Amino acid sequence: MGPGGQEGQWHPGGHQEEWDQQVEGGHPAPLLCPGEAPAGARGPVLGSPAGARIIFTSKKAQNNGSWPLALPSVLFLCLSAYFCFLMTALGVTAGAHRLWSHRSYKAKLPLRIFLAAANSMAFQNDIYEWSRDHRVHHKYSETDADPHNARRGFFFSHIGWLFVRKHRDVIEKGRKLDFSDLLDDPVVRFQRKYYKSSVVLMCFVIPTFVPWYLWGESLWNAYFLASILRYTISLNVTWLVNSAAHMYGNRPYDKYINPRQNTFVTLGAIGEGFHNYHHTFPFDYSASELGLKFNPTTWFIDFMFWLGLVTDRKQAPKEMIQARKERTGDGSA
Repeated sequence: MGPGGQEGQWHPGGHQEEWDQQVEGGHPAPLLCPGEAPAGARGPVLGSPAGARIIFTSKKAQNNGSWPLALPSVLFLCLSAYFCFLMTALGVTAGAHRLWSHRSYKAKLPLRIFLAAANSMAFQNDIYEWSRDHRVHHKYSETDADPHNARRGFFFSHIGWLFVRKHRDVIEKGRKLDFSDLLDDPVVRFQRKYYKSSVVLMCFVIPTFVPWYLWGESLWNAYFLASILRYTISLNVTWLVNSAAHMYGNRPYDKYINPRQNTFVTLGAIGEGFHNYHHTFPFDYSASELGLKFNPTTWFIDFMFWLGLVTDRKQAPKEMIQARKERTGDGSA
């Protein structure tokens, strides 16, 4: 049974007539895809330069007229923003992506709650919708059923697809997949039910008020740097996985698919840029060949395993990886 209540059919919340009316009536489809920013996200994109300038107008500098006095506040605010960025990224990479989309490992309840909260801080749609749409992307990658089909160009796959209606194939073929396992998780159900409230709290309220409360930072500075600028950067980092990592880089595992190994994306997306590997072995919890370079998301999952909060990490055997590289790889390292 699919999540809509009828076998073999897929639509949001079971409201098939409303869904069809919106699609056929020319209105934008209400569902977002992996990495899609809700309407409110377009504001931060325009406002982000202000967030960057906040660093040079710290509250202490304004009050005292002395730049050295502002340094501790600036440092703490930047560290706070970076911590929020890492938490945001983990909510997508370790949470919605590797745990719920691909089931590449199992997480115990405390970790699932943390990842759900971090996912709300990311504000890229709730776990159920993100994971559902990502599975459609993998199933029909680089076709019209792929919501951010990279064959339609960099701009479309990065952000352009957010401003147009979904291709009909995305909807029709998506209905054929079963996502009921997502709603079997009470954490996913809870986050979906209270998603809007959790986004306001995690994405905007906490990043803004913590610096103000702990060291007297101005609400304006904290809002623009730790909330808006951090949110803007995290959105574009996710979108780069859909665009740059499908166009630029080598293909050592499968030269017949578009996804590439992209170091730049890996650095920003804390380990998600080994995209040729990931699309070749999507079940692997590390999303890369173990021992490869920079993968903080894998380090985080391994640390949670050490703490006893993660079990059943799935990995591609070395023999399988080597055989695939020899059979379909492009010969690069």
